Amino acid sequence: MASIRLSVPKTAMKGEIIELKALIQHPMESGYRRGSRGEQIPRNIITRFECLYDGEVVFSADFHPAIAADPFLTFYTRAVGSGTLAFRWTDQHGEMWSDSATLTVT
Repeated sequence: MASIRLSVPKTAMKGEIIELKALIQHPMESGYRRGSRGEQIPRNIITRFECLYDGEVVFSADFHPAIAADPFLTFYTRAVGSGTLAFRWTDQHGEMWSDSATLTVT
């Protein structure tokens, strides 16, 4: 149902600020549109995003009906040690999608 794309550096120097990018393709619906027969199309949006660096939240966001379809996020964190960056999205129905990347810090 959803497709995820990540941009995470494979390596970084200790203390370096790294750029992280995350995109999820999701069939977002605001709940304001109408179908071909005039029926309201039910709302279906991503409501929460989190990025964890070795289990610690380094970035999170709550989304609301005005969020664009296929939300694309760019944010930064400091490379403190080698580890896993976990990316998690949750929709309004509680369904979750996740992906991860490994960062090697020298």
